[in-house]
Amino acid sequence: MYSGGGESYFVVDGHAHFWDGSPANQRNRYGEGYVNCLHGYHTNLSPPGYRLPLERFERLSDDRIVGDLFDTGYADVAILQSAHLTDWFVNGFTTTEQNGELAERYPGRFLVNGTFDPRDGEAGLEDLERLHERWQLQGVALCTAEWRGDSKGWKLSDPWAYRYLEKCLSLGIRNIHVAKGPTVYPMNRDAFDVADVDDAATAFPGLRFIVEHVGLPRLEDFCWIATQEPNVYGGLAMALPFLHSRPRYFAQIIGELLYWLDEDRLLFGSDYAVWHPKWLVEMFAAFQIPEDMQGEYGVLTPTVKHKILGLNAARLYDLKVPYSTASSPSSDQSS
Repeated sequence: MYSGGGESYFVVDGHAHFWDGSPANQRNRYGEGYVNCLHGYHTNLSPPGYRLPLERFERLSDDRIVGDLFDTGYADVAILQSAHLTDWFVNGFTTTEQNGELAERYPGRFLVNGTFDPRDGEAGLEDLERLHERWQLQGVALCTAEWRGDSKGWKLSDPWAYRYLEKCLSLGIRNIHVAKGPTVYPMNRDAFDVADVDDAATAFPGLRFIVEHVGLPRLEDFCWIATQEPNVYGGLAMALPFLHSRPRYFAQIIGELLYWLDEDRLLFGSDYAVWHPKWLVEMFAAFQIPEDMQGEYGVLTPTVKHKILGLNAARLYDLKVPYSTASSPSSDQSS
């Protein structure tokens, strides 16, 4: 929970990772380059005091992730997203099994999302069912740009992807988080394109497609898709760091999102450990769209901030929210 400006916010970090990108786990130069690229984003967009040297960034421990997310990062609950990347990392970068074991060590703190890759065929469908049975998955994290052998990506509209989405629907896994953001080395830019979200969202109205990083730098494409597809949501990981480095740019991003979507379909996410949630929560809770931009974009009210910081994710994941944080006495006033 975060308290500031007379408000107490229930915080759900909807996009966190428990990774091992250490040299010992790097399979090849692509794994090394992937970690270095993430570290570059971390260094360039983090405020002073939150920039980690590469050797501390590469691998996370139980103590660090719990301390950063809950003790100093204000999260009431964190959703661990899986990204196996087994072509680049010997034991995977952040696997469902690793996340699940962490969640078991700290009950009530974490939710575990699985993953799938349609290129795994029938065997992957069985594996998804096993993961769901083991950890009662409510969501999956997908990366359409992940490499697999000679393949450098896939689409949500692929026939085998449909088979997996059908399996999710039958298992009750309704939250489909899809990474659609800036290119991370060595992945290909075109594999992050948001166009396939349109196809899948229309075909599967019973699923919720949370587009992580809100499609950046394809924000306009994402907004047009989300406008016509009510089951498309925006995850704000990658957008939020601009609170520090380019606050007017962030105002434009959040303003466009609130215009085209609505305040009920945007989710806070730190992308931990790319960024530390403490400064993201504090800056977002204190942020206001500049006065000269409010004529076009409006203002961020406490009600909007409550929803984005935790209430929207709580609704999607059936989380119990304390009544005192679910409604704010100043919810109709600008902050």
